[in-house]
Amino acid sequence: MAISLSVVLLLAIILVVMIRAGSLKAGPAVVAALFGFFLASTGMADDIQRFLSSIAETINSIQF
Repeated sequence: MAISLSVVLLLAIILVVMIRAGSLKAGPAVVAALFGFFLASTGMADDIQRFLSSIAETINSIQF
């Protein structure tokens, strides 16, 4: 049984947990989110997407 979850939703959950735990302050979280937003509009976006897709496929192909 495979469980699929949007990477954006997963990262949002991790971000909220880190902020609430106090290991990440709101200022750096906003900077990181803006960095990701602007990075998505660069030429690197396709390479990053392919990299993340290959990692997801590799994880999905692992047999337990």
